[in-house]
Amino acid sequence: MTGPAVGPDVAVDALRRLVLDVPDYPEPGVVFKDITPVLADPVAFAAVVEALAAAGRDQSGQVVVDHVVGMEARGFILAAPVALALGAGFVPVRKHGKLPRETIAESYALEYGEATLELHRDGLAPGARVLLVDDVLATGGTVAATRRLVERAGAVAHGVAVLLDLSFLPGREAIGDLPLTSLMTV
Repeated sequence: MTGPAVGPDVAVDALRRLVLDVPDYPEPGVVFKDITPVLADPVAFAAVVEALAAAGRDQSGQVVVDHVVGMEARGFILAAPVALALGAGFVPVRKHGKLPRETIAESYALEYGEATLELHRDGLAPGARVLLVDDVLATGGTVAATRRLVERAGAVAHGVAVLLDLSFLPGREAIGDLPLTSLMTV
């Protein structure tokens, strides 16, 4: 069942109203952006999914991606319904050791540590056009590592779509020329 169509203004309003700041999580000095209230509100969730899906369409509304890649963990929650909205496949990028088959891996720096992401070696076909979806663009390390995985698989990163872009961190610089759709900059 689908509800009424909603525009990007509804998504931005929902983010402004519902995203909560959680200070000192997961460690002192970090202000965590809690998106769970957005996910719990069906109108808000639908609005952000549609707004993120717009990044996988051209100006005429035609879908221009074959897959949507979501990064663990909150990227999964957003990327899977975006893929459905686009009629595209969903491909997960997971933390090290979480995928059951042969993978390719990329290590990267987080705002507050280091991590390794993995993609199934056969997860993307060569030449596949891919939209990367995550919740927050902070340092850009997760998106940059995911882009490298996509390109190592022979696919093409079409763009990245996020709910929030933290302008006080260097995320935009880290993703280089990859087109960015951010629903809200903070």
